[in-house]
Amino acid sequence: MDQRMEKMPVSGEIYRHYKNNLYQIVTTAKDAGTGEQLVVYQALFGDFGVFAEPAARFFQEVDRRKYPDAAQKRRFEKVERQTLTRAAGTGEEQAEEKTAAAESRQEFREEAAATETADGTETVDKNLMALLDADDFEEKYNILVSMRDSITDKLVNDMAVVLDVVIPEGNLADRYEALKQCVRTRQRYESMRLR
Repeated sequence: MDQRMEKMPVSGEIYRHYKNNLYQIVTTAKDAGTGEQLVVYQALFGDFGVFAEPAARFFQEVDRRKYPDAAQKRRFEKVERQTLTRAAGTGEEQAEEKTAAAESRQEFREEAAATETADGTETVDKNLMALLDADDFEEKYNILVSMRDSITDKLVNDMAVVLDVVIPEGNLADRYEALKQCVRTRQRYESMRLR
């Protein structure tokens, strides 16, 4: 495939795989050894795994002999965000939805950060607040590392929500490592995007 024929994906765009799963573009990159263009994308379902593959394969046509019922021509095709919602709504409705979402995030922030003490008063978990206020993923990662001795399942759950990732239930040490890995992965892609 001639990559010049396809516009390279942009971070944040949504693509539908020919098997009907949705993925969001994290970034594009170059293979350090070959210089081949890569597409890095994250599943918007299941464990929200992050994948990378050559752009040529990403845009490859579906093998009609193997998948005669595929609904699209290429393995991945861009999906406009408006088609993913019930209705795009007016600009005013969209602004109201954004305001409601921001208020909801603020409410979550206040609820998640508050912890009740033995005497019934609420205190704010300083580590969660620091994570919420961190400017970039490097800072978030350093905060997580510093919490090694004070991490709890509740903090893992709260931080996963804040970071918009899914951390499966299980052993606390494993969940903590999974959370750190998610932040480390985003940190790598954030630094690549800023170059």
